[in-house]
Amino acid sequence: MPMKLMSPSPGRFNIAHNGEINVTPFVDVLLVLLIIFMVVLPLATKALKLEMPPAKASAVYVEPTYVSLQQDGTMFLGDKPTSLETLGHDLAAKLGGPHPTTQQIYVRADRGVRYGAFMAVVNQLNVDGYRKVGLINEEL
Repeated sequence: MPMKLMSPSPGRFNIAHNGEINVTPFVDVLLVLLIIFMVVLPLATKALKLEMPPAKASAVYVEPTYVSLQQDGTMFLGDKPTSLETLGHDLAAKLGGPHPTTQQIYVRADRGVRYGAFMAVVNQLNVDGYRKVGLINEEL
């Protein structure tokens, strides 16, 4: 908003001031700097030639472990039936030993399963030491 300063004696010091900031020169300078950096940066990077040793380890595929819960309350570990009481023992037997902190367990349940039964399975996995629990669902 322009403002006019008045002095007691009119005539000599009547200066109209512009109260707005002109950002056009600032934007111009920033664009020039951006162009300079875009041109100079690829030239400033140095590539090192390294002869890396080849990796001899093969990728290890770990078959996922599924705990399935049906609407009538039956539970399966993979394709074998299990129960809530023997779930931890069956998982340790299937996985080849007690390694609960590193193994991912996937829980899938039928649409009609009650929430309490589902959470009982998740809580039992937690009690048995399996902290990496994933939930499986279907996309609509």
